[in-house]
Amino acid sequence: MAFVRVEQRNARLAAPVKIDYVKGRDGEVPKGTVTVISNARRGSGDERAEEATAIQWTLWGVQAQNAAIYLVKGSRVNVIGRLRNNNYTNGDGAEVYGFGFTVEEIDYLDSKAESDARRARQVDASQEGKAAATRKPAGRTGSAAGSRSVASR
Repeated sequence: MAFVRVEQRNARLAAPVKIDYVKGRDGEVPKGTVTVISNARRGSGDERAEEATAIQWTLWGVQAQNAAIYLVKGSRVNVIGRLRNNNYTNGDGAEVYGFGFTVEEIDYLDSKAESDARRARQVDASQEGKAAATRKPAGRTGSAAGSRSVASR
């Protein structure tokens, strides 16, 4: 079976790697999915435009586990993989056509310091979000009513 080689260079993760476990020949196998976005610039001068390409990649085994540990949203990567057909017949008997992208190689482009800083920022942001969700909404104060009456004069 022939396949098409796909390369996505100097790209960023749109979200963290999501890990699921699927049944394999030798038991459960880690399966990771991640969306990677890369930008290309076309044209020149005032006509120059940027085009974004987003691909949802599938990673398997140890490669998926390592990516989930070391990569976070915004991490820079190079991805090399293959394109495969995902054609099937649905329950209504109609033919459905699709593609799947499987990672063969993934290069982590961030330095350890950049990666650690990005991971720390995301942990801080998630903790702030949790704290904001648990706070009680502030009630109306007299200052808001006072500012309305000043504005109406």
